[in-house]
Amino acid sequence: MERLVICLFIHMLCLPFLVIPMCSNGNYTLDMIMLNDANSTEWNVKTIKAAVELGLLELRKYFVKQGKPVSLNVRYHLYSTNLYVTAGCISSGCEGAEKVKYLIEKNELGCAILGPSCSYATYQLLSLKGMGALPVISAGSFGLSCDYSKFLTRILIPARKIAYFFSEFWKFEKIKPKWNSVYIYKKTNPTESCYWYISALEVPVSYFTKAVNFKEILKDDVSIMGKPNRKSNVLLMCGSPAEFQELFKDVQIPDDVVIILIDIFNPVYFENSTSPPHMKHVLVLTLDQPNVSGIFTDSNTTQLLKDDYAAGYLDAVLLFGHGLKSFLEKGNINQTIKTDELIEQFRNITITGALGEIDLDETGDRDRNLTLLFHSVNSKNYTELLKFSTKTNTTRVVNFEPSFVWKNHRLPSDVPDSGPNIMTIAVFTLTVAIILVLIIALLVFRKYRKEHALQQKMWSHIAPEKILPLETNETSHVSLKIDEDKRRESLPRLRRGKYDKKVIILKDLKHDGNFTEKQKMDLNKLLQVDYYNLTKFYGTVKMDAMIYGVFEYCERGSLRDVLNDKISYPDGTFMDWEFKISVMYDIAKGMSYLHSSKAEVHGRLKSTNCVVDSRMVVKITDFICSSITCPKKDLWMSPEHICQDAVSQKGDVYSYGIIAQEIILRKETFYTEQCHDHKEKIARVKNMKGDCPFRPDLHLDTAEEQEIEVYVLVKNCWEEDPEKRPDFKKIESTLAKIFSNFHNQTSESYMDTLLRRLQLYSKNLEHLVEERTKLYKAERDRADRLNFMLLPGPVVKSLKETGLVEPEFFEEVSIYFSDIVGFTTICKYSTPMEVVDMLNDVYKDFDRILDHHDVYKVETIGDAYMVVSGLPNRNGNRHAVDICRMALDILSFMGSFELNHLPGLPIWIRIGIHSGPCAAGVVGIKMPRYCLFGDTVNTASRMESTGLPLRIHVSKSTVSILKRTDCKFQYEVRGETYLKGRGTETTYWLTGEEDQQYNLPIPPSVENQQRLQSDFANMIKGSLRKREAEGYKIRPLTRVASYRSGTLEYLQIATCRPPSTYL
Repeated sequence: MERLVICLFIHMLCLPFLVIPMCSNGNYTLDMIMLNDANSTEWNVKTIKAAVELGLLELRKYFVKQGKPVSLNVRYHLYSTNLYVTAGCISSGCEGAEKVKYLIEKNELGCAILGPSCSYATYQLLSLKGMGALPVISAGSFGLSCDYSKFLTRILIPARKIAYFFSEFWKFEKIKPKWNSVYIYKKTNPTESCYWYISALEVPVSYFTKAVNFKEILKDDVSIMGKPNRKSNVLLMCGSPAEFQELFKDVQIPDDVVIILIDIFNPVYFENSTSPPHMKHVLVLTLDQPNVSGIFTDSNTTQLLKDDYAAGYLDAVLLFGHGLKSFLEKGNINQTIKTDELIEQFRNITITGALGEIDLDETGDRDRNLTLLFHSVNSKNYTELLKFSTKTNTTRVVNFEPSFVWKNHRLPSDVPDSGPNIMTIAVFTLTVAIILVLIIALLVFRKYRKEHALQQKMWSHIAPEKILPLETNETSHVSLKIDEDKRRESLPRLRRGKYDKKVIILKDLKHDGNFTEKQKMDLNKLLQVDYYNLTKFYGTVKMDAMIYGVFEYCERGSLRDVLNDKISYPDGTFMDWEFKISVMYDIAKGMSYLHSSKAEVHGRLKSTNCVVDSRMVVKITDFICSSITCPKKDLWMSPEHICQDAVSQKGDVYSYGIIAQEIILRKETFYTEQCHDHKEKIARVKNMKGDCPFRPDLHLDTAEEQEIEVYVLVKNCWEEDPEKRPDFKKIESTLAKIFSNFHNQTSESYMDTLLRRLQLYSKNLEHLVEERTKLYKAERDRADRLNFMLLPGPVVKSLKETGLVEPEFFEEVSIYFSDIVGFTTICKYSTPMEVVDMLNDVYKDFDRILDHHDVYKVETIGDAYMVVSGLPNRNGNRHAVDICRMALDILSFMGSFELNHLPGLPIWIRIGIHSGPCAAGVVGIKMPRYCLFGDTVNTASRMESTGLPLRIHVSKSTVSILKRTDCKFQYEVRGETYLKGRGTETTYWLTGEEDQQYNLPIPPSVENQQRLQSDFANMIKGSLRKREAEGYKIRPLTRVASYRSGTLEYLQIATCRPPSTYL
């Protein structure tokens, strides 16, 4: 190393400071600097020369074809290190620099330097002062010391990008756990590439070093990998399969060891994919399978390109040719190439090379795809595991279930399994046992203290500030009512909230909060009730002058809601007989525990007080003591308690029987074909006693064999005599036996049942998704239709995609304005609803007329109607034609229009049209509107306001556009008209179109117009008197069959419904 530094210093002193490349007048020379030691290098100079000449031949052919007299040559400057004690790249630094020094002194340096491949030589060469901005293109120079050089371009993958791969792979977890340790094997006499690839992983400041916590370098001896005291299961090495076999010939590789072999430039894995048995623990990192360019089809060239160094220097010549082509396309062939511009052609580009694309990054280093291969135990072949792109530093798994020698289709952990230590296990077991005993003792003691404290303390409410609102935009109220209940509007609504980070529901106790001593004792008992099939009672809270019970909340709502929802919980796939038994079993277990607890009785058991949580477990709620809330008479209440207000355990059993009938039939509560009225059912239960009491329908003769036992149990639950009803312990044991027999009869294991239910749930979920998707699509389509009615199509699409609409300028559009003459007077003598109906009748027909023309309705303001053509879709000169034709149709329609509430009254409109430029855009965030801006809008409005009734007032600009078209419109010159803001202009009356028949109403004369203006109010009063005399009633709007046929007299009114309409 000292010799290299001295050499570099001498050259820097002796070399001149300016290099003048030989790159002008059509003569372009490349200088190849290459180490030629056949015994100490991994490349063959003879093969490289052949590849370089092949590249030059291709370039010459190209320039001859282009007609450019270009001379391309390569001068070879080979050197040897055989005189050094240590031959090879390690001694090549001074030799390569000496060759360049000679060329600089002779002023014979060419356009670019090819090589050297040795990192030491390249580093020294790039450090020379006299190099200037000369490009250096190397197939090699892998070392980190050559990274980020301004003038260096590397065709073969550098060591830095290999380090990037291993840094990402160690963190990659899709086919293995995360790794944090590694052994690195460094052999004594490595090849140039292997030396720098391993060095990049070894140095303390590399990307890979940051990814591992443990790293150790092995030299010559790898026996540690076969020993149990190794610190890592992963070994990295560089070499060939033969070198690996020789290295591990005396080592027995354990099953959890992984060897990663870096063999980048070896094509054997794709030429012969058979993997020998000794490679079963090896992953091979190599280049992706090459794709030889189609221009080299002969077998000799194909064989030549299998040498990566030869192919690399062929690519280097092609890359220089790419830069030369770009230079010659810009300037004169006699100009001298600017080498700094030439270097820019080698950065961030992709060109076609000998083995596919040459993809260079911003530093001039080539990006390639790396492939990690493994030995397949099934096919005995090398198989791709994953691919890594050095361009994006991303990993893509190719085989997600590889046939590894390792277990579970995954690579093993990098931490060796040291095996159990008997003493450690014994100490650990004893410690765990002592801790468990202490925990159990502590829990028993705390439970005892808690129960004792609850019995002794006075009842106190939960602080209201501890009840927090739900973090949702939805309402915190939820109704637990039956859909069929006619009185659901009068029943209470329950509030949700959060208490102690749990979702709770607040039940209105309808109490003033001044509990008696007995009630306080009962509430303390409820706090101790804690069971899987009972909702947790947390206490009471006073909020908004009301007392609420705080209960656990279950997401799916009440059992009644679940039974009613046959879409989410269908009988055929979800709520089958087995599921119904399990629901009844859940309720029986909850009631059995409640009856044996200190609460003793429920008193209000019904399907709306049985709730279902997210795991479809049924829980019982609302078991507040009867001393606090009194039960109401309903369909679940037993006959004895309907007659006499009380609660009992046998009454709960009766209520359970009613719930069971709901579960079995999935119909309304207390379903019977004899009666459907709620109050009548309660009256019959109260009065019809004896041998034939009134009960819901449950027919044994229609039951299947497996259902009969459950039917009998349910009928026993609603026996008239309470003593004949079973208790919940018996009900629980009976259902457990039925459930067990059901599984024995079906010969299903619990796992089979679980899988079957999962399949049913999956089918039901697919059905639900399909139904919800249809509803969503229908709602989306309806919303889209509404949006397209409110805004133009392109505007709606822009709002949906980006949320923004850029304002747009339109060079020429035509704008239509119209309003109703005497509208203010009509409004004075009409009710608001009559005005709305009048405008709705008019504008609905206007809108139908618009559908026949290429126009866009902008807005309506009162009686004003505004339409534009030429935006948002430009249509050339057609905008004036479409607006004028639309105006003629509208005027034809108004000649036959009649007001429903003012019969016989003439309705006149004024129409104004103007053409010119305008801008359009969406204004506002809430209720956005598509608005028009510009003087054209104002002028069109002035054209309408200065017009006359039943006339189409057209500006000179619109008439000029109409004259440019093939359409022959008829118009009259009105003369000079004063327009506010524009002065006096010549305007026109549009009267029709040749070859088209419009039934236009006859415009009023000046006398008629003045008479109508002065007598309009009297005419309205006369119309009102006529309406009263005839007996006013709303009748559908009638219109003439066609605007374009027949003759319409002035103020003609259609008095009967025609056989057809215009639209």
